[in-house]
Amino acid sequence: MNICPQPVRSKAPSSNNTGQPHSVFKRIGWRLMPLLFVVFVLAYMDRVNIGFAKLQFSTELGLTDVMYGRGAGIFFFGYMLAGIPSNLLLAKMGARATISRIMVTWGTVSSLMMFISTPTQFYVLRFLLGLAEGGLAPGVYLYLTYWFPAALRARMLAIFLAAVPVAGILCAPLSGYLLDSMHHVYGLKGWQWMFLLEGIPSIIVGFIAHFLIQDTPQTTRWLTAPEKERVALALESDVRAKCAGRTRSAARHVLNSKTFLILATVETIGGAAVSGFAYWLPQILRDLGIQSLTRNGLIAAIPSVCASVGMIVWGFSSDRFHERRWHYAIAAAVSALSLLVATQKNVNFFVAIAALSLAYTGILSCVGVFWAYATSYLRSDAAAVGIGLLNTVAASAGYATQYAFGAASMATNSSLTGLYGIAIAMLIGGALVLFVPKDARPA
Repeated sequence: MNICPQPVRSKAPSSNNTGQPHSVFKRIGWRLMPLLFVVFVLAYMDRVNIGFAKLQFSTELGLTDVMYGRGAGIFFFGYMLAGIPSNLLLAKMGARATISRIMVTWGTVSSLMMFISTPTQFYVLRFLLGLAEGGLAPGVYLYLTYWFPAALRARMLAIFLAAVPVAGILCAPLSGYLLDSMHHVYGLKGWQWMFLLEGIPSIIVGFIAHFLIQDTPQTTRWLTAPEKERVALALESDVRAKCAGRTRSAARHVLNSKTFLILATVETIGGAAVSGFAYWLPQILRDLGIQSLTRNGLIAAIPSVCASVGMIVWGFSSDRFHERRWHYAIAAAVSALSLLVATQKNVNFFVAIAALSLAYTGILSCVGVFWAYATSYLRSDAAAVGIGLLNTVAASAGYATQYAFGAASMATNSSLTGLYGIAIAMLIGGALVLFVPKDARPA
């Protein structure tokens, strides 16, 4: 198999520095990123709104913290199964069909969550939701490699992943409001309205995405021929770097490499941190004394506001200095220390919220920097499978984290206990990432 395909040649002048931001990539960014951003906002809202529903429906369904953790975590079993096959389909069928299909499916399943009445139904629909959504994030990571060179990718990934905290900004107060204000309206509970009203937009945007998403720069109509050539020339440098790795850039070599094993471990830690924080934040705030559902939602938005700004700034810094490892390690250390502050006994409420905000900023900053490195390391045959595999191991960590968080919460009667585990894991991840090569090219 030819792992070093001939790139599309450009007639653009060779003096053009394609490694730097160019007007054509700014144009591409403005055309692609807003829609992808909205897509992921909706996806993450439908994924984590279960944390707010827990505050209201746990008693009705007879769910303990362990049962909730199991149900929240079962999502990741479906997520794991979907990642690699979905990426292979995206590479074959294109992003337009893949992303549209994913959105409509997960929006439908999310809306159906309003009908659950038993723990078993809760488990089944959470599994199906993971199966429906599992290909989205790894698909977008792969999709961005078709449009942006490695030198610009951290900022684009940071913009895309900023949808995670923005989803929190929107989901937290909206979910809290719906739980309170829509309770018993037309005979439905507040959590039922929440699932329905937060699932429908995903279906609508899924149909819209089919008409707006373009598969590659060469097939789009809104780029001129010279612009397509400039994009091809910029991406050509990545192709040449890949070929410099000789046959070791083949999938079987890259996926068995020491670097990939470290990346998989680091991503496992990152997946545990993101899911643990996002799914349990409403309960953490309740344990800190916030009983009102509306107020809980408003305060839960504060860490997301901070993270949405901080992770983009950190992504731009990583691109500007052409550095990934220390950006990850520093962010991981900051998040770990902040979590340890938030979990101190009798900590001041405002100090706890500030520490949680800084911790979430550090956790999400790590995610953007990680994927900028990983998508530069994984090329050609290794990209579709490798990105899907990394996303799969993160999903496995997500399940384990939900179960462990629930068990720790029940054992200590406090959800804050689980934050200790996340803090230790982030310190380990920050240390491990320093052992990957500074240069992301396969060696």
